[in-house]
Amino acid sequence: MTGKKKIALISSAFNEKDNIIPLYERIRKTVSSFRDRYEFTWLVVDNASTDGTDGVLRRLAAEDRSFQVIFNTRNFGHILSPYYGMMQAEGDAVLYLASDQQDPPELIPEMIKKWEKGSLVVLARKKSTKEFFPVSWIRRGYYRILSVLNDTNAELAENCTGFGLFDRKVIEKIREMNDPYPYIRGLVCYLGYKRDYVDFEQPLRRHGRTKNNFYTLYDNAMLGIISFSKVPLRVAAFAGFILSVLSFLMAVVYLLFKLTHWYHFPTGTVQVLIALFFFSSVQLFFLGVIGEYLGAVLTQVCKRPAVIEKERINI
Repeated sequence: MTGKKKIALISSAFNEKDNIIPLYERIRKTVSSFRDRYEFTWLVVDNASTDGTDGVLRRLAAEDRSFQVIFNTRNFGHILSPYYGMMQAEGDAVLYLASDQQDPPELIPEMIKKWEKGSLVVLARKKSTKEFFPVSWIRRGYYRILSVLNDTNAELAENCTGFGLFDRKVIEKIREMNDPYPYIRGLVCYLGYKRDYVDFEQPLRRHGRTKNNFYTLYDNAMLGIISFSKVPLRVAAFAGFILSVLSFLMAVVYLLFKLTHWYHFPTGTVQVLIALFFFSSVQLFFLGVIGEYLGAVLTQVCKRPAVIEKERINI
């Protein structure tokens, strides 16, 4: 036993062969000044990579006992794999960063210092980014919408990617909640522990292609909304009531016009078709909203495991 406090670094990976070794070297260099006080481990959860990432991970694990690996049976996605890794970690603090080098490990010392001063959650916050402008604009708009819809009274973290340091108390509380499909950035805010930020400019991906697409971004965005807001459901109910009243009033007005101008007021199908398509689209939209919530309930009820492991190394 060394008597040192332990900090567990966590990453998930899918086809990141060209990023793992450069990131490993950057992390070792960054944490070297803290090794007299802390013991570091780095756990990478591999989502059944197909580009040779597994070979790189095995080689690093053979050379460094503090480098740990979990190989999944398949790709369990960008939400479950990081969460599972954090739940497997043992340490006084857990620090998550992506394996694509867009989360700079050079921020780790500042995170540790803020943690030492009493912050139980230290999140990296993007002040600017080099990503494509429309994407960053949409992202800022999403966070504004999320802040408006949030009805938990918890101040949600904006422009955070999940890159951050979490005290063991926070991890234990998240573990107790046992959420099968969690929105980690929202959960740590919901818990209300003392929180601090480290601002940074997010760089472009150095190697490989991003694994995020429209579906994964939509999935993460909807997860943030339905996990911390019932507003869309209430808007659906309120809008249904208002539209029903308006439909009834329009029908009455239409009838009165027809009775008073029997030979001059046409009874064409254009108005009927417009109304039909409008109300049908509104119904489909709100059925989709309800479906999102039902899907979240189904996920909770099924209680499937976050991931299925194939192999562990150095754990």
